[in-house]
Amino acid sequence: MSATLLSRPALALLALASLALGGCGINNIPTFDEEVKAGWSQVENQYQRRADLIPNLVETVKGFAKQEREVLVQVVEARSKVAQMQIPKDILTNPQAFQQFQQNQDGLSSALARLMVVVERYPELKSNQNFLALQSQLEGTENRISVARRDYIEAVKKYNTELRTIPGRWWASLLYSDAKVRETFSVPAESKETPKVKF
Repeated sequence: MSATLLSRPALALLALASLALGGCGINNIPTFDEEVKAGWSQVENQYQRRADLIPNLVETVKGFAKQEREVLVQVVEARSKVAQMQIPKDILTNPQAFQQFQQNQDGLSSALARLMVVVERYPELKSNQNFLALQSQLEGTENRISVARRDYIEAVKKYNTELRTIPGRWWASLLYSDAKVRETFSVPAESKETPKVKF
């Protein structure tokens, strides 16, 4: 009977210790890390969705605007750069790889924007049902990309903050030594420039 009495306090102490550990943020780092990974996966999915739309868009525009070959080639080349990039497993902690990924995606965004400006010169193309459907899908995808990037940035902010503040910093050094600060998106330099308006 005395063995049972001794084990009850030990069990109570163990339960109390596990509650204390659970409540003090010991699980925050792996939880936030999983949120970052899920956010990154969504970013990749949306970029892939956009890349999948481009061949049909280019073919449709090509049928109406053959003389716009240069812009179409820029879109195809930009998409090719995106498709050919080998994404390393450590991209979220590798600043050079992350920057290259962002530059390739920004290049594709820029080429698509130029294509949409060119399209404005072709009223018959703008009224083509196939083009209108592709344009609508592309606009929707661009919105999804913005949302996915925003969610990813928020997840990274939470994760990186946990690694840099107390008690997360202590837990990282004690239990999660492989936890590294994650990379996040930045605004392209050309987007920061104030547009020049001439009258």
